Amino acid sequence: MARVKRRTGTLDPDGPGAGGLETDGLEGALVDEPRGDLPGLGVPDDNEVIEAIIHASRAMVGIAIRSLTESGEVVTLPQYRTLVVLSDGGARRLADLADALGVSPSTATRMCDRLVRKGLISRTRDELDRREVNLEVTAAGRTTVMDVINRRRSDVCALLTSIPLGTRRELVDSLRLLSEATGDSPELHWMPGWHE
Repeated sequence: MARVKRRTGTLDPDGPGAGGLETDGLEGALVDEPRGDLPGLGVPDDNEVIEAIIHASRAMVGIAIRSLTESGEVVTLPQYRTLVVLSDGGARRLADLADALGVSPSTATRMCDRLVRKGLISRTRDELDRREVNLEVTAAGRTTVMDVINRRRSDVCALLTSIPLGTRRELVDSLRLLSEATGDSPELHWMPGWHE
């Protein structure tokens, strides 16, 4: 659990810290203590933030899975992620795709084999190095990606009806902050819309 520093003791009313303008008049020592709500500021502790993120992510995963199961082409979440990466970045070598997905080349190979059989990606030999194979999303694969994005946008739009207008700026800022904290950056194929 994260901790904060707090100074023990009291403020000397006649000392240099009188009026609370300086800290020199504070007596006592700095101590570590668990971070909780900061009195008067309404700042939630780490556990409350963690629980809120977990609950929100559960809702978003539900939307993601629903959008996949309702699409015409049956793909798993990892397969869909592969289609998204290829849609955004264009043709890639297998090693580059595996790196982008954060999986081993053998895992990427098995996933791509399935997507090739479904007609959602294609394999072509690299023109400069015939030993290398480039993977590229097909027209059917792009259609699958767009269908899923549109379903997600529709589901998220339905959620907005229960979110007060006055809180939307704070919501957008918070979600962007969370996305940046994960190292995820918006990709062209998601604009405007859902960021995975």
